[in-house]
Amino acid sequence: MASHRRPKQPSRARVTVLTATAAAAVALSSQAAQADPKPSKSEVKAKVDKLHHEAEAATEQYNLADEQRGKLQKEVDALQDKVARGQQELNELRNSLGSVATAQYRSGGMDPSLQLLLSSDPDSYLDKASAVDAISAKQAEALETIQAKQRTLAQQRAEATTKLAGLEDVRKTLAEKKKSYQGKLAEAQKLLNTLTAEERAKMQEEEQRASREAGERVELGNEVPASQRGAAALAAADTQVGKPYISGAEGPNAYDCSGLTQWAYRQAGVSITRTTFTQHNDGVKIGRSQLKPGDLVFFNNLAHVGLYAGNGQVLHAPKPGTFVRYESMEWLGDFQFGVRI
Repeated sequence: MASHRRPKQPSRARVTVLTATAAAAVALSSQAAQADPKPSKSEVKAKVDKLHHEAEAATEQYNLADEQRGKLQKEVDALQDKVARGQQELNELRNSLGSVATAQYRSGGMDPSLQLLLSSDPDSYLDKASAVDAISAKQAEALETIQAKQRTLAQQRAEATTKLAGLEDVRKTLAEKKKSYQGKLAEAQKLLNTLTAEERAKMQEEEQRASREAGERVELGNEVPASQRGAAALAAADTQVGKPYISGAEGPNAYDCSGLTQWAYRQAGVSITRTTFTQHNDGVKIGRSQLKPGDLVFFNNLAHVGLYAGNGQVLHAPKPGTFVRYESMEWLGDFQFGVRI
């Protein structure tokens, strides 16, 4: 008959270990939950704004590299055109010299001076000898021209090779900067997605209300513009309020920050450069107390630019996911300086 044994009870030590392990697991889970709470709307906004500033800096660096690429491409094209034309001229010179040599060979390969010496008309010897000297001098001159042309071509080819290498480096930089700002934008969007649709809508509503209030403060300020051109640029930018921010856009359907300022001044008949890193050299630098409507204003280590609109307000293309709008300078980060075009 089978025996029925009483199940072995766990030892007190084992129970203690299991209990302690379970308690530790619960405590760790609790700590993890406390250490990684869902960020608030204001925290998300702060992080997203920081990422957008970083993306904008990368965008401006991309724009600068793209401008350099365009300039280098034109220089390379011009050099290659020079090399092609120079090679054609060199070929023509060589063909011309070759024709003379062929004529000499066909005449019997005899030195022209000896042929003249044996001529049946000795009375014309001196005249013909002078002609030979002239031919020899012309050949020598052609040879010197060919040598000079060869040296020039070698220099141009070397320069073109250097420019092409520089162009390739710039293209690599472009790819890196593009990857950088796209990564920042993706990270910002991921953060925004942690908010509810209601929270995102409320955030957008708050920004729109702040923009309306900024526009009203501009009207109340009624300040004298920096210049007629500055006033015209500001008026042109005002017509673009509501257009979307898109990295690298220059208008008229969308803009990034420096794309808007360049477009606005172009409407005023003034040509300024493309990026924040060059626009700050397009005029005279001024302090905050000297700002007048139409001046350029720079923020965040030259990563952002807008048009001063008066009464402490800026008209600008703020960041990805937003639109051209008015905004208080206090919200734009670290003010660097103004530039009067």
